[in-house]
Amino acid sequence: MIVRRFKHEDSAELAEVIAKTLRTTNSRHYSSEYIENDIRFLSAEKLIERSHWMHLYIVCEENKIVGCGAIAPYWDREDESSLFTIFVLPEYQGKGIGRKIIETLEQDEYFLRARRVEIPSSITAVEFYRKMGYDYKNNIAELNDEQLYCLEKFR
Repeated sequence: MIVRRFKHEDSAELAEVIAKTLRTTNSRHYSSEYIENDIRFLSAEKLIERSHWMHLYIVCEENKIVGCGAIAPYWDREDESSLFTIFVLPEYQGKGIGRKIIETLEQDEYFLRARRVEIPSSITAVEFYRKMGYDYKNNIAELNDEQLYCLEKFR
């Protein structure tokens, strides 16, 4: 497995990875309408746009993208950051790829300069992130208006 920074030419394949993961894994907890809205929000074009303000990484097995993750400043702050867009193809889940993505993001300059890192977590992923040391923001284990949990880690 190789982890590297996203390139614009990765956008179509990465959008397919995200769509497959959402439709397969996240469908246990979210409606198809919710998932299709997320897929539109994470289209190839939107991924390219997002890569201009966040550090987006992909995980490849040979020449196939199998996962991704991103980190960016939290509302342009120097001392806080956020993790985003963390996905692993369903057939590769449970093999340590998600952990490798988090470890990569936690070595990124946006993480290293932050005092606090936040992650908006799906219902599907919340226990994974908690195992990685993130906990409910302000100890509130409730879904927000976007049907996500807010988790955080202090450094």
